[in-house]
Amino acid sequence: MTLARILAGTSSALAVLSLSGCGLLWNCTDSTAERGEAGVRVEIVDESGRPVGVSAEVTGWRREPHPQVPADGDQIHFDIRFEGAGQGSEPAVDPCAVDEKRVVLGCQTMYSAQVFGPKGPYTGDHYLEVEHPERVDEVLLIPDDQSSEDRRTCEDDIKDGGGVHPPEPPGVGDRL
Repeated sequence: MTLARILAGTSSALAVLSLSGCGLLWNCTDSTAERGEAGVRVEIVDESGRPVGVSAEVTGWRREPHPQVPADGDQIHFDIRFEGAGQGSEPAVDPCAVDEKRVVLGCQTMYSAQVFGPKGPYTGDHYLEVEHPERVDEVLLIPDDQSSEDRRTCEDDIKDGGGVHPPEPPGVGDRL
């Protein structure tokens, strides 16, 4: 077999593989969305910054001990409402307790499906544990939908992973 025939056969095989969606090298890329602007009321957005049709709002908050563990001292007890959730849309946001300079004292991811109370579905209250509850000035919501944070990455699966992922949740000391 001549070198020309081998090269011609190899080129044909590569062309067929490329056209069929198979390739020798996977072009898998991961990226992280930028964190949206925190607020008391936010329109929840997907990884590309488009609204998902659901809003979330902190309707009030107070410092008080959790009734099941009063010995732990004060925690941040806040009321939250999701509007537009349901019918296949169950987003998650990060409520964060911040000080007067909007420095994070504590955050927790909260799914709209977790929120229910006497005022109906998607309206309820929750406790947020922070180290210094006396420093809390406000409870803010990060608008980025965190419900898809378990999407595969390139590291997990080079063929089916990749794409834009939600931003990392804020940590204690971050400024919003």
